[in-house]
Amino acid sequence: MIFHNSIPATDPQKVAEAIAQIWGGKAEAFRFPPWPGAYVAIAGDERGTTMEVYPREQTMAPGEGDDPAWPRPDESPSQYVAFHVATMTSKTVEEVLAIAERAGWRALRCSRGDFFDVIEVWVENRMLLEVLTPEMQADYRKNVNLEMWRWTKEEQ
Repeated sequence: MIFHNSIPATDPQKVAEAIAQIWGGKAEAFRFPPWPGAYVAIAGDERGTTMEVYPREQTMAPGEGDDPAWPRPDESPSQYVAFHVATMTSKTVEEVLAIAERAGWRALRCSRGDFFDVIEVWVENRMLLEVLTPEMQADYRKNVNLEMWRWTKEEQ
């Protein structure tokens, strides 16, 4: 149900292009004119899946009154963020690892317990992008649901 999201990057163009490669198919990266220095990866799918990639030193701030969000400079942004995205790909594990290697990013296959596996792609070696191949997506859909999470409502 998420149509698009935004992430910060030191090199927004390179990050948007790598994400478009991971998505494959019709995916492409474009400049994102509403935001200075930003790029956008567009999957080209029926859902309009999009990831906006903003310069890391531009945080998003609420506007005043009826004004929309605007870029607010942060002269010393944190290298790491408490944020990640899980996304799908039609590519194999090896293809995703190769894309990350070409970009110079850490990437490895990891297990999320008995629930599903992901490929951890560390965008610019600082922000986590979990990439799920078709097989991983099937396990995710099977194991991540309301019933699986109900245990968290039980009294401790």
